[in-house]
Amino acid sequence: MTRKIYVLNGPNLNLLGQREPGIYGALTLADVEAACHKEGDALGFEIDFRQSNHEGVLVDWIHEAHSEAAGVAFNPGAYGHTSIALHDAIKAVIVPVVELHISNIHAREAFRHKSMISPAAKGMICGFGLDSYLLALRALKTLTE
Repeated sequence: MTRKIYVLNGPNLNLLGQREPGIYGALTLADVEAACHKEGDALGFEIDFRQSNHEGVLVDWIHEAHSEAAGVAFNPGAYGHTSIALHDAIKAVIVPVVELHISNIHAREAFRHKSMISPAAKGMICGFGLDSYLLALRALKTLTE
């Protein structure tokens, strides 16, 4: 039986490929989605890939994952540094959440060094570009077996 994994993306990730390519690369969010589906197939996951610029929508999707998914790979974007609401949503669900970031947030501006998500997540992967998503999916494979 294929298990569903939510891959959630926060604000401004819809602009991948256009926004600061020196930091985020040239791949688009559609490219990331295709790679996640390919990796998901190899791992036995059905990937449900979503993006929103709205914090409350992301909270709703995390709540939904509680009953609909085996786990969540989550790139919260800038909300990772500011959102207590997302932290609390992750704490409220039983499915494992792996936080991920394309860039190494610890090698960037000081305000990006702290994550509000990490204390609630099972783990965090950052700095590996597109591979951060694939590594998060592999981590979820281990966490959900």
